[in-house]
Amino acid sequence: MVTIRDILNREKWVSKAGLAGLEVEILHRGAPGDTKVIRGESVADVAPRAMLVREDGEDTVIPYHRVRIIRRGDTVIWRKAPKEK
Repeated sequence: MVTIRDILNREKWVSKAGLAGLEVEILHRGAPGDTKVIRGESVADVAPRAMLVREDGEDTVIPYHRVRIIRRGDTVIWRKAPKEK
């Protein structure tokens, strides 16, 4: 099974652009639509259980279970499967 960490590391190390241009949409309660988009350039570390995001001089740990979509431009690289009812 390919994990979110695997995808981010592949983009970071294999893609010519690296994480630049990548967008990671996360669940962020209280934000409009409960979502926030993290620019790939803000991802400082792809750790085993979470990514470290550095924005405006502050570091934030984002657990991978909050990731909803990973995309580059109009191309969706990964999308969380909807919950079955």
